[in-house]
Amino acid sequence: MSTLVSLSILPNELENTDYILKAALKKAAINPANVADWRIRKRSIDARKKPVKMQLQVEIWERGDLRESLSKFESKDVSNAPTIAIIGAGPAGLYAALRAIEAGLKPIVFERGKDVKARRRDLAKINKEQIVNPESNYCFGEGGAGTYSDGKLYTRSKKRGNVLKALEWLVHFGADEDILVDAHPHIGTNKLPKLITAMREAIEEAGGAVHFDSKLTDLIIEDNKVKGLEINNETKYEFKEVILATGHSARDIFYLLHAKNIKLEAKPFALGVRIEHQQEVINYIQYHGETDNPYLPPAAYSLVVQIDGMGVYSFCMCPGGIIAPCATAQDEVVTNGWSPSKRNNPYANSGIVVSVTPEDLPNYTPDDPLVCLNFQKEVEHTCWVAGGRTQQVPAQRMTDFVNGVKSKDFPKTSYQPGIVSADLNKVLPDLIAKRLKKAFVAFGKKMPGYLSKDAVLHAPESRTSSPISIPRNSETLEHVEISGLYPCGEGAGYAGGIMSAAIDGINCVDAIAKKYAL
Repeated sequence: MSTLVSLSILPNELENTDYILKAALKKAAINPANVADWRIRKRSIDARKKPVKMQLQVEIWERGDLRESLSKFESKDVSNAPTIAIIGAGPAGLYAALRAIEAGLKPIVFERGKDVKARRRDLAKINKEQIVNPESNYCFGEGGAGTYSDGKLYTRSKKRGNVLKALEWLVHFGADEDILVDAHPHIGTNKLPKLITAMREAIEEAGGAVHFDSKLTDLIIEDNKVKGLEINNETKYEFKEVILATGHSARDIFYLLHAKNIKLEAKPFALGVRIEHQQEVINYIQYHGETDNPYLPPAAYSLVVQIDGMGVYSFCMCPGGIIAPCATAQDEVVTNGWSPSKRNNPYANSGIVVSVTPEDLPNYTPDDPLVCLNFQKEVEHTCWVAGGRTQQVPAQRMTDFVNGVKSKDFPKTSYQPGIVSADLNKVLPDLIAKRLKKAFVAFGKKMPGYLSKDAVLHAPESRTSSPISIPRNSETLEHVEISGLYPCGEGAGYAGGIMSAAIDGINCVDAIAKKYAL
């Protein structure tokens, strides 16, 4: 057993390890001569008042204490093992494949997009030429949406599985051990591709396979059991177990399942805008004017308020970040945000979104599982039209939006395709725009200086989560009607980010292993 000690220190004291250890030993009343090892286990910022403090959890091992080593991926040769199909090479799919190898199963991964290296060329075309490849973009391709949209690893999903193990696997494949310490761990878009490549290579070295440019176009089902699948409208494969980890933007999969009368359900989601401030403004607000402290990282924020019966909240806040074009079709626009590992860009951006339930929508009927998806699509298409039918997005200064005035000009934006002035009160649906307007006023009171003419809204932020859930048995994790089909991750409605998706991938493989008594 180890001893855990909580400390509150100044940011400049974080690098003074001798001071930290001495303070922790004093607080725990431990004799320094008995210390075998120690580490900072958790680290977070307390900016509730001035001066800003660092909150630490220090773990100390005395002589005779047992210290567990980090979890590592345990590879084995599965070349001749029973096979399972995994649709999608995002975090859910990759973690499912790695866990399958540990369990003695051979994973065959089918990914509609390209590998991380080839994928970059398609991202460049979106940014520079405003051409969207529907199979290779910020959402589709090796590593999924997380690879090129920030790599935040924070999750509240403590009950869904072993979060620490999932983080430790990332360290095993090359991530910095800081992700095990920070309260809000983050890898960064610039570092993730190397990790994703290492994961794929481990899958292939163990005898598994990862196929790119391989889009699921049909599921072969007989007597309510999975028999196989079809890829790219031509090649058929036999599989008895299929993990469906296609992500929240694979709309063709939802339409495919619906056409085959496979049960789907509309689910709550959120929709709004992505707002951008100068990072120094957020630093000034959050650090109470303490902006010249080199030991403080770029500041983040988290906001939430109830407006007219709906929650409005910040989503995927990116300090020192960039706004990215995340459309998956040419006739829509979608925004998201990401940060490099150092978070050293001059802008801070965040989604500000309104919670929407199926019942909130004007054309809601209980028997239509696609109602939220279609609403989401309509907003993205309307914004595409308002932006000039390119990947430019309609935009508005925050104060102009609140006052109902079209912006005459803009400060510089990080969104590469560019922005077009529009009154978002008229572009966005009333149920979204009216609540956003009230929320910004409320947020300006919570964070004086947040409601600013220099902050710019980019519309829409619409892919916060899947607008559809694919129901599954809580014990077997199979679809409630189709044996052998495992709805998994964000696209199925069982995750809300990289870590929860990864954990769900592990859970689905564990269910298959249990089925086969492996």
